Amino acid sequence: MGPEQIKALLEAKLTNTDVIVEGEGCNFQLILVSDEFAGLSPVKKQQMVYAHLNHLIADGTIHAVTMKFFSPAEWQQYLQQNGQQ
Repeated sequence: MGPEQIKALLEAKLTNTDVIVEGEGCNFQLILVSDEFAGLSPVKKQQMVYAHLNHLIADGTIHAVTMKFFSPAEWQQYLQQNGQQ
């Protein structure tokens, strides 16, 4: 499974969420941009994502996942600070 398939899966399951996936093989880094995560603890945010990936982790398709969460405003600020917009 490649980054594009993981992106499509998560964006279909997590409404109003933009997903950026990097990585290859079975190790992926996720950036999730949404207001849907506002007010949730880091563990709750991760649980929302893992709920849709657990079957892929269980069968070995995905081995390692790291996640970063941003609101749309935080994401724009991050991009500006890193000279990407």
